Amino acid sequence: MDLDDYQRAAMRTARDKDAPDEFMHLVLGLVGEAGEVAEKVKKLVRDKNSDLAHLDRDDMAAELGDVLWYAAVLANFLDLSLNDVAQRNVDKLADRQRRAVLGGSGDNR
Repeated sequence: MDLDDYQRAAMRTARDKDAPDEFMHLVLGLVGEAGEVAEKVKKLVRDKNSDLAHLDRDDMAAELGDVLWYAAVLANFLDLSLNDVAQRNVDKLADRQRRAVLGGSGDNR
């Protein structure tokens, strides 16, 4: 499955694009699901001394899937192909690597 195939499949379970406050719903859903990933890691740090052997990979896969769903549907809302979003990101990172600025900070490096 490529990312555009995934995006089309995700859209089968998405609300209508013109649902009230749909943009805000999608953005808040994305950060909420990313927060759930962070929460699981926080508990790993707090309760398991950051030992990755105790990380529930199935839970992480489920949460990352939720992040991916929101990213796909938000991209669709903005009329963006998820394949194109991914390719642009890889191109940006390859350019930063070529210029030896991967470790810097700021969006425009």
